Amino acid sequence: MSTRPRVVLGVAGGIAAYKAVLLLRELAESGHDVRVVPTAAAERFVGRPTWEALSGHPVQTDVWAGADEVPHVRIGREADLVVVAPATADLLARAAHGLADDLLTNVLLTATCPVLLAPAMHTEMWQHPATQANVATLRARGVVVLDPASGRLTGADSGPGRLPEPADLAAACRRVLGAGPRPRDLEGRRVVVSAGGTREPLDPVRYLGNRSSGRQGAALAAAAAARGAHVTLVAASVDVPLPPVAEVVRVGTAAQLRDAVVAAAAGADAVVMAAAVADFAPRSRSTHKIKKSDDSDDAPVVELQRNPDVLAGLVRERAGALPVLVGFAAETGDDSGGVLEHGRRKLARKGCDLLVVNEVGETRGFGTETNSVVVLGADGSERGVAETSKDVVAEIILDSLVPMLARALAVAPPRPSRDERSENPRRESE
Repeated sequence: MSTRPRVVLGVAGGIAAYKAVLLLRELAESGHDVRVVPTAAAERFVGRPTWEALSGHPVQTDVWAGADEVPHVRIGREADLVVVAPATADLLARAAHGLADDLLTNVLLTATCPVLLAPAMHTEMWQHPATQANVATLRARGVVVLDPASGRLTGADSGPGRLPEPADLAAACRRVLGAGPRPRDLEGRRVVVSAGGTREPLDPVRYLGNRSSGRQGAALAAAAAARGAHVTLVAASVDVPLPPVAEVVRVGTAAQLRDAVVAAAAGADAVVMAAAVADFAPRSRSTHKIKKSDDSDDAPVVELQRNPDVLAGLVRERAGALPVLVGFAAETGDDSGGVLEHGRRKLARKGCDLLVVNEVGETRGFGTETNSVVVLGADGSERGVAETSKDVVAEIILDSLVPMLARALAVAPPRPSRDERSENPRRESE
């Protein structure tokens, strides 16, 4: 019997099936024993001889071939990982509803190993409420469902729905294999996550903002939901599809974000402040578009005022009612200190339980699919994370949050529910 990790590569019937050939080669060349299970539709894009030649295994698509070996049960049971790439909207729907009308969906029902699905479809199909509901169902069951990449799709279309590149998919497979089944260690917990960048209006068409895409916050919300949490996502301006979580609250300005986070934090077990909140806002906002003068080079002078410090406010007001509070520090470093020095000072100044420090710039942190961070703990702990996908960074942050939450809840007195706190808001500061 092979001692190599055994991977079942499911391939659904989408144009991106050609990328699965390259994923197969990536996995095989990195020491994985890969068996391909395409759907009948997938074979219209890539023929069976290609799969067999590159995998070294025979290929079948239905439960009738080799019935004496009971393939619809055996293949899933023997796998260390089942990955489906591409996972079409149809495949996601059938998997979410437990249908078993071909060999691949039978394998998904019998697999006892981690399952990873890589969706690929047109933007409208990915964003359709039915697809998002199916993704939420699968993630709630512990299935790892990647977000599709954005870019050129079939024809002239462009947008979210593109299958990630084979090297990125192979890396995701290796991470899932290394991590094992995703824990449900936030089952029954309420987690608030903020994401994206706030925008402070100058006039009806202009604003002060930042480069935050919201990708890291969205990844944290998705990871917390997959680990069993009831997640409220407070989303400022974001450039990525939001994950299907229990509640989404849309906001624009720093003041709106503060109000939404404070309201959602009532009765929550943890708040993760991943949003890039603007430090300053215009002192006054014009009710009409600020015009430039054709006969003058003068420009308007914008006077700024400080925005509320949302994180510091939560620390001041929680009074033991919020067990774990996680902040983010996007730093660049300057003459007064490096990125990590600024992060340590900010942790001491803010008083949160964890502070995620990351270096940002035009090509780092904001707007990228990867991140490198250091997770600082109020207990003096430090955990560095080398550059990797923001999905992995999210899991590592939660790995630090979960034991801290367990310790906090073990010593904390019973807390009022969210409804009780809403009815008696004075209790938050008592």
